[in-house]
Amino acid sequence: MTDARSNAPVRRKLSTKPHSVADRVFYGLARAAAYGAIVLVGLILVFLLLRSGQTFLQQGLNFILGSKWNGTLNPPVLQIGPMLWGSILIAICGVVLAVPMSIATAYFIEFMANKRVAQIATIVVDLLAAIPSIVIGLWGLQVFTPVAAHWAQLLNKGLGWLPIFGNETGNFRGSPFIAGWIVAVMIVPIITSVTREIFSQMDRDIINASLALGGSTATSFFRVILPTASGGIVGGVLLGLGRALGETVAIFFVLNLSFEINWVDVVSNRGGSVASVILSKFGEATTQEIGGLMAAGLVLFIITLLVNWIAAWIVNLAQPWRR
Repeated sequence: MTDARSNAPVRRKLSTKPHSVADRVFYGLARAAAYGAIVLVGLILVFLLLRSGQTFLQQGLNFILGSKWNGTLNPPVLQIGPMLWGSILIAICGVVLAVPMSIATAYFIEFMANKRVAQIATIVVDLLAAIPSIVIGLWGLQVFTPVAAHWAQLLNKGLGWLPIFGNETGNFRGSPFIAGWIVAVMIVPIITSVTREIFSQMDRDIINASLALGGSTATSFFRVILPTASGGIVGGVLLGLGRALGETVAIFFVLNLSFEINWVDVVSNRGGSVASVILSKFGEATTQEIGGLMAAGLVLFIITLLVNWIAAWIVNLAQPWRR
């Protein structure tokens, strides 16, 4: 008898190394692009550190906690407390408004609409993400602000006994409430895209089993779909939060910037935003003020970087093929 093993083909070694010239070029370009992005972020961080180091040494912790900005003094007083809290407040308002719209849109596209309508809705959502922020800011200033101010007035009239809806001036324009709506419009496409992708990866047999056992559509959504996709949705929300924290031009158009800190009065016509105050002061800033604006940019850069890193980590955990 002949040995069967002698006729067996030689075991091949599987390798991910590129073999052809085209593969080597493609891998090289992809690797260079990835490393280039990391290097670019690192260079931006180094630049901000070098330009803002003197400000941190002069101002200390008051740079973040204080609420006064005066570049004409010697030494100048540069503090971004109201702006930093204002950015967080506006981002939270935007996320609270955007999350229900995003989840509803993603659910409609993935589970309710037919294929043609779902394709059109997906294209519209992607186009919304491509609209420049300055265009959304102009729309918010000229078209949406009067409408949102009326909504804020109604909230103040009906729920003014709550601190969050209090307003002592009677002016409802330029408030964090309006800025939150503008931010919500800008981050809805991000959260919707991530949520829709997570919904598309769900096992439909689980949903069908829930319906077969007598569960309604609403019950299946709240007790099956949402708990299963919660990790990915949270990641998408954090990605949207990172975008909301760094929004500049659109907020600058619709928000009344004030260094008087506004803790929770979202319908009052005063607020803050780190990115917007950088935009408003950079053109006329002194040399020392520019250092302060660079320091403000560094703080915002670090916060946004951390938020996006956490979001990417959560999204990766929510995708079953990466576990």
